[in-house]
Amino acid sequence: MEFNPANNVVKLSLQGMNMEEQGKPEEANKLFLQAWNEATDDLEKFIAAHYVARHQKNVSDKLNWLETALQFALKINDDSVKSALPSLYSNIARCHEELGDPGKAKKNDELASWFNDKPSDKGPFYHGTKADLQTGDLLTPGINSNYSAELKMNHIYFTALVNGAGLAAALAKGNGSERVYIVEPTGSFENDPNVTDKKFPGNPTRSYRSASPLKIVGEVTDWVRMAPEELQKWRERLANNKGEIIN
Repeated sequence: MEFNPANNVVKLSLQGMNMEEQGKPEEANKLFLQAWNEATDDLEKFIAAHYVARHQKNVSDKLNWLETALQFALKINDDSVKSALPSLYSNIARCHEELGDPGKAKKNDELASWFNDKPSDKGPFYHGTKADLQTGDLLTPGINSNYSAELKMNHIYFTALVNGAGLAAALAKGNGSERVYIVEPTGSFENDPNVTDKKFPGNPTRSYRSASPLKIVGEVTDWVRMAPEELQKWRERLANNKGEIIN
């Protein structure tokens, strides 16, 4: 089960988030409900339920949707959703507090504390770029951001999804060919805070960052290329993104 930016549930969720940013919660909720109705697998249902939950005005309804999202997250039980568990349990605890059940609130708060966001992902890992590199080269922090030219990055970013790295390569600045390298972290790494629980719940893109170099150990040439019109939409989203980059 892999996150796919071309997936229709993902597209509907992005449209819903755009409505939220425009201050149109009712339109956003309609899109999220449409995503839920069109969801067919556990990851799609987890994502859609997460967004439907936050638009519920009734606490009992919100709790029901949160528990639905939790059910699918536990069923998936992989690195794409584990980082969402603390916030899910914490939000469920708040609902139980409002409903006058301190026992259940305490239990869910304890579960929220028990889970942490330290990645357990074993890879393989990939880095997408337009740079011409060789096996054995090191990718190091300190380069300018692809998304904010004046910002030098304190971390080097990578993903466990080859198609995600391919998208990053397509969006990267430069005139070179799109390249996706297989990389190994040389030090500790963490979930990328710019995407984890910022857009989609958890870390469905399995995106990470490290302050230590990445060693190139190989290259892949086979990944799903996005259609030009879809790629242009991603460029427009990035151009219109006013959010601060967590560096």
